[in-house]
Amino acid sequence: MRSLLIKNGTVLTLGESNRIIKDGAVLVEDGIIQKIGKEKDLSNIPTGTDVIDAKGKLIMPGFINQHMHFYSTFARGIIPKQPPAKNFTEILEKLWFPLDKALNEKDIYYSTMVALINGIKNGTTTFFDHHESQGLQNGCLDIIENAIRKVGIRGCLCLGSSDRYGNGAEGIKENIRFINKIQGGSKNGDDLISAMFGLHALFTVNDKTLYDSAEAANDLGVGIHVHTGEDKADQKENLKKYGMSVIERLHKANGLGHNTLAIHCVHVSDKEIDLIKKTGTCIIHNPQSNMNNAVGVANVPKMLKKGILVGLGTDGMTPGMLDDVRVANILHKLANKDPRIFVAESCQLLLENNAKIANRFFPRKIGILEENACADIIIMDYDPPTPLNESTFCGHFLFGICEAKVDTTIINGTVLMKDGILIDIDDAAINAASRKQAEDFWGRF
Repeated sequence: MRSLLIKNGTVLTLGESNRIIKDGAVLVEDGIIQKIGKEKDLSNIPTGTDVIDAKGKLIMPGFINQHMHFYSTFARGIIPKQPPAKNFTEILEKLWFPLDKALNEKDIYYSTMVALINGIKNGTTTFFDHHESQGLQNGCLDIIENAIRKVGIRGCLCLGSSDRYGNGAEGIKENIRFINKIQGGSKNGDDLISAMFGLHALFTVNDKTLYDSAEAANDLGVGIHVHTGEDKADQKENLKKYGMSVIERLHKANGLGHNTLAIHCVHVSDKEIDLIKKTGTCIIHNPQSNMNNAVGVANVPKMLKKGILVGLGTDGMTPGMLDDVRVANILHKLANKDPRIFVAESCQLLLENNAKIANRFFPRKIGILEENACADIIIMDYDPPTPLNESTFCGHFLFGICEAKVDTTIINGTVLMKDGILIDIDDAAINAASRKQAEDFWGRF
């Protein structure tokens, strides 16, 4: 039995009834939280237990990135050979479509490894990744899985099937193959990796691919991870070709539901929002990406008031989550011209809703510190200059903790970074290999 005691810190449990435990400690056995509370109250600590002294820092659950694109790594610094894109459609056509078509095995592997390492450094312990590699679909999810297992991060994976190059059927087969593989492993107690059914965006997906994907997803008991209404162009193309909005097409195909993630929803009507609410579908907000692509602002306050479960992702902008939670807080104040709104809501998206969403896809709880939950734990180097308690926590998080350094990252009870130093991961070597591979990739792009 592997046991680990994290002690001498302020424990933030998160969850709907977030508790702040000063002089707290967490006992972990075989990757599962066994005890949590005041350090003085924890008894019967197993002999030989490893101990981490938090030195008064914050002990809290790791962050969950609810929408990520690992493959976007090699876009960093790339110089397109065409004039800059002037709208969202051109961004796809000039950058992302050519990029994902050119990816090979090494590109996918190193793109993933770099993102995972940066995730560890930034306290992200779970990723919901939406992969695209139209030039290499068969077996592509295995490459990402291998990187995740090598590093030790938790992940839910899918491939975004698309018909933009006529390969929708191939994408469906890869999703089905990988989901069956992961579900087989889960039956044997392997819960580090989960899987969903991926679709790119419906304006690149024909009816056959859509309906076949929804049928397969329902048969396999998984949801669909799909971009929805990110830009007006998505809605215009769906209305033009199919006479329906994006959400209406998904609904008609039986693609909405409890386990479906509707990504972005910047341009959705009230009718579509009602369909999302009615079906229990989740929406994932990506504020930095939406601003960067100049596509607009999702009406998240309205969605929350409707009772929709809205989470937070980064859309590949960064593996870390703290920039997006702060941007969300500021963006909706500006968009609504009201400085009073979206303070607690921005924290809610990341710290409460992401856990609720993620726990639909993993058998054991993550995103919360409580007994029998997964030991996905981070230590933040934050010394509060004003009183920190349950009522002041959100202010501390947005304007203090978000700026703090991640000191230690633990996933599934395994210490991946301690005192800011990665354990058994040579990030310098990975980055060097990535630079070499990126140079080769840029030559093919």
